[in-house]
Amino acid sequence: MSNAVAQDDTPVQSISQLVEILAQGCKPRELWRIGTEHEKFGFIRPEAAQSSVSPQSGRPAYAAPPYAPAGIEDMLTGLRQSEPDNWQPIMDAGSIIGLKGQNDAKGAGISLEPAGQFELSGAPLETLHQTAQELNEHYEAVRPLARKLGLGFSALGFHPTAPRSELPWMPKTRYGIMRNYMPKVGKLGLDMMQRTCTVQVNLDFGSEQDMVRKMQVSMALQPVATALFANSPFVEGKANNYLSNRARVWTDTDNQRAGMPACVFDKDFSFEKYVEWALDVPMYFITRNGKMRDVAGRSFRAWLNGDRQDGLEDVRPTLSDFEDHLTTAFPDVRLKQFLEMRGADAGSAEMMVAQSALWVGLLYDDAALEAAYELVRERPWEDYAKLRALVSAQALDTPWGEGTVRDLAAHMVGIAMDGLQNRNHVDEETGQEEWAYLAPLTALAAGAPTQAERWLERYYGAWMGDASRIFLESEI
Repeated sequence: MSNAVAQDDTPVQSISQLVEILAQGCKPRELWRIGTEHEKFGFIRPEAAQSSVSPQSGRPAYAAPPYAPAGIEDMLTGLRQSEPDNWQPIMDAGSIIGLKGQNDAKGAGISLEPAGQFELSGAPLETLHQTAQELNEHYEAVRPLARKLGLGFSALGFHPTAPRSELPWMPKTRYGIMRNYMPKVGKLGLDMMQRTCTVQVNLDFGSEQDMVRKMQVSMALQPVATALFANSPFVEGKANNYLSNRARVWTDTDNQRAGMPACVFDKDFSFEKYVEWALDVPMYFITRNGKMRDVAGRSFRAWLNGDRQDGLEDVRPTLSDFEDHLTTAFPDVRLKQFLEMRGADAGSAEMMVAQSALWVGLLYDDAALEAAYELVRERPWEDYAKLRALVSAQALDTPWGEGTVRDLAAHMVGIAMDGLQNRNHVDEETGQEEWAYLAPLTALAAGAPTQAERWLERYYGAWMGDASRIFLESEI
């Protein structure tokens, strides 16, 4: 969901200009929308690996598909050819690296994560019913094309079998810059790039005050979302004692740009406070004349102040440079001209929609938002930051007060249920109400196992230790 302003080469003269970029996201309630993004891992289906006539023959079953031939590039090209009026290619140095939606797909996009994780960036939609329909239509478009290429796709939080050395790199300039820089600032940054998949929902705010309340509530509760959506218990074919290995990876990726920035919980948090934090996030790149320039590790603040920065001596920062820079910050909730919830593992279709339902219920109804704020204020903000580092291992069974995170999740889901009931959006064709999409989370709050725990039961039982079985059982 993108509502960024157009490319703007206006020179940055003051912090207030940068604050205004974020403030432009304020919208009246009737224009609030839901934008869902979800990623999935590609794999080579067993029959394609074994067939002499398959484009994938000779490649191991369940291996990640290459960019080309007969891989991710053909997926993008095929989707575009199937709906030429709706998708336009996004190119990078002559390679197709995504699709931009238009006409019936206006506002949507298809993009690639570093190892070819396939992502739908959903259009801004009014209801969760439309979100569910969009997901189903995307899967219906992807499945036959993937089968034709001998591929499948599974939505999991961390790649269950492959070491990084067996995963491809997509021909995306930005990822080349990040690939070189990540090992300098954390131990697990390359794992984040190549071996993780997430689902996120992007939501609007009405004013700066509304943004602050939503940001504080959602930031504090991201660890609970991590626990609810835990779906990555395997690493290189083995259980590794984490239910969300994706969440564990984020604890040592690049802590200058990730996590739960303390400033969010300040009493005077504001657009300006976020800008000030973002200015101290090290840079990755700038774009000039259509080409990215590697300036990884440079200081945007120093550049803005006119201090010498290698690789930036001949240019001055523009508003577009800062907008690009905002996309390189990775807090658990990211502020742009909307809020991005970033704490969940990718998972089943039902869980993908449930993730959107959870945050819509919490944040888009005034009474629910206030109730959620009162809930999180029962404990110091620091306790939620500590919780972030713990839930990757035990998920809902992580200790919390005199109980567990499951207790906190039950309160959270209950508030979201009230919020969705207050929205009262009923699907005209089916009569279904939005709160029904919370059903998987209601079960989890009542004691059901997480997706990760269900996979572990299969791993130690019917699969007899063969984690590769997860691909076909989780295939979209």
